[in-house]
Amino acid sequence: MVVGAFMVPHPPLIIPEVGRGEEQKIQRTIAAYQEAGRRIAGMRPETIVLISPHQKMYADYFHISPGAGAKGNFGRFGAGRIGIETVYDRIFRENLCKLAEAGEIPAGTAGERDKRLDHGTMVPLYFVNQHWKDYKLVRVGLSGLSFSVHYELGRRIQETAEALGQRTVVIASGDLSHRLKEDGPYGYRKEGPDYDSRIMDVMGNADFGGLFDFSEDFCDKAGECGHRSFVMMAGALDRREVSSRRLSYEGPFGVGYGICTYEAAGRNPHRNFLDQYWKREGERLQNLRKKEDAYVGIARQTIEEYIRTGRRLKLPEGLPKELYEVRAGVFVSIKREGRLRGCIGTIKAVRETVAEEIMENAVSAAVKDPRFSPLEPKELDLLEISVDVLGEIEEIASPEKLDVKEYGVIVTRGYRQGLLLPNLEGVETVAEQIAIAKQKAGIKPEEEVRMARFRVVRHH
Repeated sequence: MVVGAFMVPHPPLIIPEVGRGEEQKIQRTIAAYQEAGRRIAGMRPETIVLISPHQKMYADYFHISPGAGAKGNFGRFGAGRIGIETVYDRIFRENLCKLAEAGEIPAGTAGERDKRLDHGTMVPLYFVNQHWKDYKLVRVGLSGLSFSVHYELGRRIQETAEALGQRTVVIASGDLSHRLKEDGPYGYRKEGPDYDSRIMDVMGNADFGGLFDFSEDFCDKAGECGHRSFVMMAGALDRREVSSRRLSYEGPFGVGYGICTYEAAGRNPHRNFLDQYWKREGERLQNLRKKEDAYVGIARQTIEEYIRTGRRLKLPEGLPKELYEVRAGVFVSIKREGRLRGCIGTIKAVRETVAEEIMENAVSAAVKDPRFSPLEPKELDLLEISVDVLGEIEEIASPEKLDVKEYGVIVTRGYRQGLLLPNLEGVETVAEQIAIAKQKAGIKPEEEVRMARFRVVRHH
């Protein structure tokens, strides 16, 4: 069974041979790490499952390290003689992969690019090994999938430990915000200290349901690297009573380092945080659907018909008059759990009516957006859909004519063209808006472009 879990950071400079004195500035973190190591030793785990954001990461797949074991050193940080070697728990890994497959979670041992241990793994083990060495390791990477899928894989970790009857400790390796100071590695953003304050409150109190309240956009702005690790760890403690302790928090170098410990106890059915999240999300989506107008309604009908039957919906009767009479460019956007799941549109009208434009682009957004796999029937009740109807396109001479809230932008260089809609979450400046539009078109940041702007009418 999972007997405990630990939230820890992974700054290489905490290793004296790497820090060369700089580690003295995070003495509270070092002391907390030593305490965590002693607590792990007291739990006497047979298996340690270590979740690292610096393990190989795929957009839609969790990589679990294969083989009999691995080693690594801190050579890239100037301390090559300091190394870590570990033996993998092959039986635990095989059972975890089987349970993940049974739960339709894309996880396994395929896709290894580098057998060496990453620093997100080595830093925690450096401290663990000072106190306890009688364990085998399971090394799990993150993915670009949603928080809920990470929690689900955490549940499978718990199930594996219980099925094998092995004393298991889960270590969630992850730094907090990298944007705490102007002179830090990634500068300062206000979301940085906000994230650290909120996450330490959530994790310090073991209030794991709060992990789902962080939007991915907020996490990106904060520049964190451990949130998904923490979510997966929380899944490994699903429905378990825990005794939590916040050991330390520091951020002297512009990066947040937090350490919290969790001792697992008996069952507590009320700590089913993913189930609670889905209940809240289901109620929110039901309320949204009740408020959808005809534009979004026709997009949703089209998507559901096509995904369930493979047939295209015939143009319905009884829609508002303008849907039959107006022609315009249209973008259909699909989100799931707050994350984009598909977006396709036309800058100018291609079909005879706005209704037909919506229907065509709805199918394309659902199954033809090259950034995403086609929608599946099981996802249909989880979707948020919006429809943007484009207004007149107006050439502009400079970025001064743009406003990210009011205008979308089209950038053009030769045959390459990129578009970004207005008033998007996470896009706060004109510079960001233009940069993203260029990136979508494959235009280099320094290249000159022609620009145009447009307004939209957004339907939710």
